[in-house]
Amino acid sequence: MTSTRTRDEDSIYDVIVIGSGFSGLGLAIALKREQRHRFVVLERGADVGGTWRDNTYPGAACDIPSHLYSYSFRQKADWKSVYAKQPEIFAYLQSAANDEGVRPHIHFGTKVKRAAWDETRSLWRVETEQGPYLAKALVSAAGHLSDPAFPEIEGLDSYRGRIMHSAQWDHSLDLARKRVGVVGTGASAIQIVPELAKVVDSLTVFQRSAPYVVPRRDPAYSAAEQRMFARLPQAAQQLRDELFWFNEGRFLQRRRVPSFISIVSTMAQTHLDAQVQDPELKRKVTPDYEIGCKRILISNDYYPALQRPNVSLETSGIERGIENGVVTRDGVSYEFDAIILATGFEATDLPIAEVIHGCQGTTLAESWRSGPEAFACASMTGFPNFFMMLGPNTGLGAGSMVFMAETQTNYIREALNHLLERQIVIEPNAEAQRDYVGSIDSRSQGTVWVAGGCKSWYLHPTSGKLTALWPDFMRQFRAENGSFSSRGYDERATESQI
Repeated sequence: MTSTRTRDEDSIYDVIVIGSGFSGLGLAIALKREQRHRFVVLERGADVGGTWRDNTYPGAACDIPSHLYSYSFRQKADWKSVYAKQPEIFAYLQSAANDEGVRPHIHFGTKVKRAAWDETRSLWRVETEQGPYLAKALVSAAGHLSDPAFPEIEGLDSYRGRIMHSAQWDHSLDLARKRVGVVGTGASAIQIVPELAKVVDSLTVFQRSAPYVVPRRDPAYSAAEQRMFARLPQAAQQLRDELFWFNEGRFLQRRRVPSFISIVSTMAQTHLDAQVQDPELKRKVTPDYEIGCKRILISNDYYPALQRPNVSLETSGIERGIENGVVTRDGVSYEFDAIILATGFEATDLPIAEVIHGCQGTTLAESWRSGPEAFACASMTGFPNFFMMLGPNTGLGAGSMVFMAETQTNYIREALNHLLERQIVIEPNAEAQRDYVGSIDSRSQGTVWVAGGCKSWYLHPTSGKLTALWPDFMRQFRAENGSFSSRGYDERATESQI
C-alpha cells in the first residue's frame, strides 16, 4: 500500500538538534560519523561555536586548560598556551565542523520560536523564522551560557550613553580615553577590566560580591612542545589525563574536606596578599563566603588593574540609572560615556525552556517552576523523544564541560538509536525521574554550593536546590550517564508509522 506524502512530511528528520556550540556540534559529529539517521542542526547564529562565537570581548579566554577543554576525539597539538583565548577556541570549533563534514547539516540564521510535541503523529514540530521542521526526536543543545542576563536596575533605560552586554561586544565602539563603568566582577569582568584599564580615561567597577581569585599559570607552549604533541599523541593524551585527575581532585574542595579547602584558601589568600597592600581595597576584595561557593576565578592582572590610578572599585551598589550615568545607594553620581554589563547569563531558568511544549502543551519552563530537573540529567517526563544537553545538574565547579558534553553525546546517541530503530516513543516515568533527582539532592547536601554561605545562580531561587551543578565526581557522571539504558523509561509504539 502506498501513501501520498504531504509537503511537511517530505521534510521529516529523524533528529533535530538545537544549537551548534561544543555540545550540539559534538552530537552532530557523532551522528554524522554513524551515518544512520537523517538529522539537522538549527543554529540561530551565523556560524558554529555558541558562547565562543558570541563572546568576543577584550581578554576573552578559557579558564580550563586547552588540552582538556577540547574534544577527546579531536585533540589539537598546537595550542598556543595552557589557557586558550577565544579566537583560538572558535577557530578550533570551526575546523571541527569543516573537517567532519557537518556544515551541510547546519541551518544557520534559524532561530527556534516554538517546539511542540504532536501526539497524534508522534513527531516534534519546530517553528522557526525560516519555516517549520518536523522530526521524530528533538535535542536541545542551546546551552546555559547563551542568553545574556541583564540586571534589573531602575531607570537604566533612561541612560543616553552606550550600553552593551559583555556577550554582545560592539568592536566599532572606541573606548579609548572614555569614562566607562563595568557592572559585575565575575568571570567575564575580571578579563575585561584589565584590558579596558589600559585604554580608558576612567574605569569604575561595580561589585556586588567579591570573587575568590587564584593565580593564572598560563605559559606559552613552545614550538618544540607543539611538535612533540603532534609526533607523540600519547604525550598529549597523558597531559590530558593528568589535567583530568587534577580537576577531579578539586571536587574534594567542594565537598568541604578541610585539608583540600585549606590548600585552595591559602592559594587565594597568598595571591591577594601579594598583589594588594592597601587595607581599604583589600577589605573590599575579600569575599565573605566560603571558597568554592561561587566560581573561583583565575587572573594575574585583575588585582593590579584595580590599583591603577584611573580605576576605582565601587561596592555600595547601583540604586538607579540616570541620563548620563548611575547613582549608587550611598547617593554618589557617576557619569559615563559607556556602561558594560558583565552580568552573566540566564543560566538558572533557561530561555529555551519557554518555547518547548510537551504533552498537553505544557512548556518545559512550566514543568520547572520549582527548578530544572531531568532523569539522567538528559530527559524529562512529559516530553517524549526529547533530550537536553548541558541542562539540569550538568555544570561543574571544577573540570571540563566538554567531558560532560561528550558523556551526554554518547548517552543521547544510544537513546536515539534505540527509539528510532524500534520506531517507538520513549520518556522517563515520573517515579524514575523523582528518584534520580532525589539522589542528586541528597548528594548536594553538605557541599560548599549549598552550605557555603553565598547566593549564586547554581541554586534555584524558588526551591533553593542545587539545579545547575553536578554534585559528584566527573567520573561518576560518566558511570551513571555515559550509556543509555531503557530502565526508567516508558515505551510505546508511535501513533502513526512514517
